[in-house]
Amino acid sequence: MSKILITCAITGSIHTPSMSPHLPVTAEEITEQAIGAAEAGASILHLHARDPETGQPSARVEDYMAFLPQLKQATGAVLNLTTGGSAVMSLDDRLAAPKRVAPEMCSLNMGTMNFALYPAAERITEWRYDWEKPFLENSDDLVFKNTPRDIARILSDLGHERGARFEFECYDVSHLYMLRHFADRGMIQAPFFIQFVFGVLGGIGADPENLGHMKRMADKLFGEDYQFSVLAAGRHQIPFATMAAAMGGHVRVGLEDSLMIARGQLAKSNAEQVAKIRRIVEDLGRTVATPDDARALLGLKGADRMAI
Repeated sequence: MSKILITCAITGSIHTPSMSPHLPVTAEEITEQAIGAAEAGASILHLHARDPETGQPSARVEDYMAFLPQLKQATGAVLNLTTGGSAVMSLDDRLAAPKRVAPEMCSLNMGTMNFALYPAAERITEWRYDWEKPFLENSDDLVFKNTPRDIARILSDLGHERGARFEFECYDVSHLYMLRHFADRGMIQAPFFIQFVFGVLGGIGADPENLGHMKRMADKLFGEDYQFSVLAAGRHQIPFATMAAAMGGHVRVGLEDSLMIARGQLAKSNAEQVAKIRRIVEDLGRTVATPDDARALLGLKGADRMAI
């Protein structure tokens, strides 16, 4: 089997600080955890920023610049910036930092969808910040917007103008067909790096049958022109990553997607999750890719061409 890429999603916008004391919030915490994840074996770091005072997801360029230069210098890992940010941000907000930084890689959600987080509010009894509970509860009326026009703009602003390639996040089968549509329009070129996403309420469920179906549809639509990776939310994270590794795919872990390391046990760091999946994939006979392996496999432009 080919070398396996481990992506680590460091903090994200789904979880709130009250859910885990180990969720990184400040630039110092994000930097420390991202470096630890890279040292544990993550070749790609998927990055969001947070307001260091409130812990809220942030789109401010200065919050990104408080950790990105340090990560570039300290790790050599591929820095993959979100274009999703948070569903409550405008597209202009979501693109501000990636346009400033011109990263090697960005995430790109391939469609508009419900993004329901409200069940998590029922499991929390003590809140650190006033914004957390309303943020979660109001997600019963929350839509993450990425229309075809939005997607085309992201591809133009970051891909064509700044040379970024993309982690195409596909939360359902329909997103694979949207990706095919943009390939047919000539707006993206192979190799495609497709992240199958399972277990978010509003997207495809975390059932093994769905993983097989997504893989079959991707094979039909993209043939040999793609690499796939798998992330699954919450308790499904490690089982689905293990299945992906056994199928010849790549994996994503991190505190953005799951706060746990085992049943009923919070992960103390992103590195802990990376180390666990590394042990598993190496036991399956896979070799963990280096950052340079990732750049070669995905056709990335190189860290020296970032604007930091």
